[in-house]
Amino acid sequence: MNTRRFGTVAAFVILALVWGSSFLFIKESLTAFTPAQVVLGRVVLGAVTLCLVMVLSGRAWPRERRFWGHMIMVGLLLCVLPFSLFAWAGESLPSGLSAILNAATPLMTALAIAAVLPSEHLTKGQALGVAVGGAGVVLVIAPWTMAGDPALLGSLPAQLACLGAAGCYGLGFAYMRRFVIGKQHYDSITVATVQLTLAAGVALVTFPFVVWASPAAAHLELNPVALICLVLLGSLGTGVAYILNTAIVSQWGAIRASTVTYVSPLVAVLLGIVLLDERLSWNQPVGCLVVIAGIVTAHRSSATRPAATSAEPPAAAAPVVDGPATIRTAIGAEGRPS
Repeated sequence: MNTRRFGTVAAFVILALVWGSSFLFIKESLTAFTPAQVVLGRVVLGAVTLCLVMVLSGRAWPRERRFWGHMIMVGLLLCVLPFSLFAWAGESLPSGLSAILNAATPLMTALAIAAVLPSEHLTKGQALGVAVGGAGVVLVIAPWTMAGDPALLGSLPAQLACLGAAGCYGLGFAYMRRFVIGKQHYDSITVATVQLTLAAGVALVTFPFVVWASPAAAHLELNPVALICLVLLGSLGTGVAYILNTAIVSQWGAIRASTVTYVSPLVAVLLGIVLLDERLSWNQPVGCLVVIAGIVTAHRSSATRPAATSAEPPAAAAPVVDGPATIRTAIGAEGRPS
């Protein structure tokens, strides 16, 4: 394994741990903050964190208006909308279940990619891997139990909200791959900083009306644990994590990068059991094993994917990380980084 590939794998593992922990941070933050406050806090803290990195590293802000226009859409799809849906759902769902539903992101991404990026279509092996992973998610959720449990049936709106958030991520991955990655010569830190800064701007303009008008805010009491969790959620789970995410998308492509949401539920479920005393039934660990099998299948297919033939039209250039702070452009097979 070369240095570049090892770095991407390491970033993938760290991102899975960070985003798996984020569901715990959301759950704990909601003990003292409303969903709107959690979203506002995490995007602002994430943006401040990345802006500090930009300043300390001496990076210049992009000047292209088209780039900023595309990043507004990315900020909405990958930040404001899914964060809002997960925060609202977190009031009634266990943190582990929210993370498991988030694992539908690769399935949503595959549908979005088919519509936005036909050149990055699924191979048979990747389709099988996504299908196996999706079956694992269904096994973990165990929808057949809802008919006999009114409480589970009542949680359906929140579960649909989580799936809606996964759909936003899928569209965001595809949009970023189509209009941002390979179109601009900016590194992952710059792209992530612009994304979160614009998301924070949207939240600061729209959310204060919701934050201060919420009757629930008057009944919540601030506690140190909730505040620490919100800070970690913003600076680490929303700030640093998006640098890693953008770099992984650059290296692996949108579909493979989105499989991080297959691993993060394992982290979230374990933390929920250990720290929040959430229940674990037999189908959850079995389902997680099926999900892992889907990841292995999809990644093996990607590793053995044949190069594009000369008869195929070249796809858009994809950025490839070259060192810790530089991105250069190269064309890989069917638009995938070489």
